Amino acid sequence: MRLTLCLVALLAGLAACGPAPMRYAAPQVASGDRISIGVSRLEVREVSLPTYAQGEEIWRETESGAIESDPKSLWADDPARGVTLELSRHLAALSGAKVAAEPWPFEDLPQARLFVRVEEMVAGSDAVFRMSGQYFIARLTGGREVSGTFAVRAPIGGDGSPQAIAAARATAVRDLARLIAGRGF
Repeated sequence: MRLTLCLVALLAGLAACGPAPMRYAAPQVASGDRISIGVSRLEVREVSLPTYAQGEEIWRETESGAIESDPKSLWADDPARGVTLELSRHLAALSGAKVAAEPWPFEDLPQARLFVRVEEMVAGSDAVFRMSGQYFIARLTGGREVSGTFAVRAPIGGDGSPQAIAAARATAVRDLARLIAGRGF
């Protein structure tokens, strides 16, 4: 019994000696040319992600189509928070509007709210990062409300490393912001 406890403790100690997980941030990418969005104050609600993409592990599609994670490769930030903040930053840069992620931090209320529901967010086995889903723009001050679907793709450069996946995610989120802004509010 004592020997078993010693062996379990030794194995647990050896497991703890393995390399620590690495965290990868999505780098900032340029937003591009200005696009008018028709409102001067926009609130971006927290982006809804599929269950597998809500955790901090980076997910990849295998050749068989399965989606698997690597517990040693983690996002630097909570994925929903990170994507929401990236989207807000790009929409502000693209439009010149006052754009903020929820909760709305300003005294003047937003004129519209953007809801994004992602159904797929994965590094594909074809070296392409894919994001698809729906978005909704609720006008709080009157005017037409908008909904649409999206499917953005960004190439994963180099060797498909976690850094390359993070860069592709940053490009995909930027492209999503441009698509939403370009379709109008």
